[in-house]
Amino acid sequence: MPDHDVNPSRAVLITGAGGQLGIELQRCAWPQGWEVVALDRAALDLTDPSAIAAKMAERDWAAVINAAAYTAVDKAESDVVTAWAVNALAPAAFGAACAAADIPMVQVSTDYVFAGNKDGAWDIDDPVGPLGVYGASKLGGELAVRTSGARHAIVRTAWVVSAHGHNFIKTMLRVAESRDTLTVVDDQRGSPTSAADLAHALMEIALRLVDDDAAPTGTFHFSNAGAVSWAGFATEIFRQSTARGGSSAQVAPITTADYPTPARRPANSLLDTRAIREAYGIEPRAWQVALGDILDELIGAKK
Repeated sequence: MPDHDVNPSRAVLITGAGGQLGIELQRCAWPQGWEVVALDRAALDLTDPSAIAAKMAERDWAAVINAAAYTAVDKAESDVVTAWAVNALAPAAFGAACAAADIPMVQVSTDYVFAGNKDGAWDIDDPVGPLGVYGASKLGGELAVRTSGARHAIVRTAWVVSAHGHNFIKTMLRVAESRDTLTVVDDQRGSPTSAADLAHALMEIALRLVDDDAAPTGTFHFSNAGAVSWAGFATEIFRQSTARGGSSAQVAPITTADYPTPARRPANSLLDTRAIREAYGIEPRAWQVALGDILDELIGAKK
């Protein structure tokens, strides 16, 4: 039998392997000796708590990063049970297993737990008030992890983008290839978040939680720095894309009322990142700089 006091586990279980965040977590420069086990939906059914319990019992994990989520915000309004199973019951199952094994858990959450009706950035202690099923189910996941007894960090984020999967940057570039003008909502504000930057922050937190019993726990916010509307974001995407020889289009601002969706969106998705800066020394960089890195990967460096 191995002596775990001498050779402790350095395996981290990551869910959502095929998503933007899961992909970037696998690309992170984990320290030597760490093993990243990233699972997608085919490898682990997050709607089955018994499957989660079995996976957690397979080996001595060092930590869990639950980066998976049911993120189809509009579909969640009609697919309520699945959304709650993935976003709330799965975190509950992971939290229970982490508490029983005395290992830390990092849970990713969202600005959608807030109503979006505040002036200024949302603080970690502001009252929650989700507007739809997605936000409510993610809040359920937060509550499950908080009450599980596991040492944990809940990290809320917003407007996640990357060179992978489906996201706003890739949609804008694709649609601009066939249209000269795009209508984009201009009365919802937030800060775009690089999945790569978020992944690095989650890795840093997980490593601290594993190696330091006194590492800060609780709820934190992470997004890139700066505020912009969706229309302003699109305009900057096309400005930087043009500099790289990529697609571009004119942006015509519209209101949320002009673009009705099944699920209501928060008007204000800005997150105050002070807590994560103070607790972990993580300083989010400007969203425009992070955007440049993503476009470098999608299009190539500036011409």
